[in-house]
Amino acid sequence: MVLELKNIEKSFGEKKVLTGVSFKAEGGKAFGLLGRNGAGKTTSIRILMDVFPANSGEVLIDGQPIDYNKIGIGYLPEERGLYPKKIIIDQLTYFAELKGMGRKVAVQSIDYWLGRLGMTEYRNKKLETLSKGNQQKIQLITALAHDPDIIILDEPFSGLDPVNAMLLKDVVKEQIAKGKIVLFSSHQMSYIEEFCDSIAILNNGVVALQGDLHDIKRDYPRDRLVVKTETPDAIIADFGSTCTVMENGNLMIRLADPSEKKATMTRLVETYDIDEVKVYEPSLNDIFVEYAGDAAQED
Repeated sequence: MVLELKNIEKSFGEKKVLTGVSFKAEGGKAFGLLGRNGAGKTTSIRILMDVFPANSGEVLIDGQPIDYNKIGIGYLPEERGLYPKKIIIDQLTYFAELKGMGRKVAVQSIDYWLGRLGMTEYRNKKLETLSKGNQQKIQLITALAHDPDIIILDEPFSGLDPVNAMLLKDVVKEQIAKGKIVLFSSHQMSYIEEFCDSIAILNNGVVALQGDLHDIKRDYPRDRLVVKTETPDAIIADFGSTCTVMENGNLMIRLADPSEKKATMTRLVETYDIDEVKVYEPSLNDIFVEYAGDAAQED
């Protein structure tokens, strides 16, 4: 299954929020939708979910207009939206029934997920009695209980301790393995790098960069070397302003041209006590900073 947003345009009054936004997400893979606050992520997600229509453009599944009566969507919003004073099983059942599930099947699915997430003891408690992290797990159940085809996770790891974050990672990997389309929207780049095969970066309502994350990294100019050494001073003195110290203590050497990397690596190894030297590969955070831009507009 392939989800595609194609040439999406959206304005609110005279304010244009999305301009020709297009990207694809495939089943069995995770896709990262990135951008600064106000870049258009939330608007894109709402159009995808049919919360409101685009001015023009299409949302497609396998090349055909999406049929929301046949394609289930699960959504974990950044701003949680459950009822703090309501009993957990009651409101989870209510939300599952809104997604078209019968009550008996809904309760069975909810009980499975309560057990899967270690939340069974809270089944008949009010939501407000739970910690922030456990409330987030209850919110996650609303996104998964109806077994959706498309799962949208907006800042899913926010507020989770390391143990619960690991549990959520396992759940996400299970959903990907089942062939679901999983779409991440997050500012926590480490999670995007861990899960996502492909990304799109929005900047002021346009797609500034998209594609396979590995290919994007490989396409960057390979004109920097990372050097790990216990004796950095001599190298710094030798390479001058082209050599800088990274936050982790390693050295970064910027080459005048990528063609110099082999000769420079040989020179380093033969001249100095080097533990490791390699071509620098940009992190997703580096890429995000470059393409997300300085300006932002309202979502």
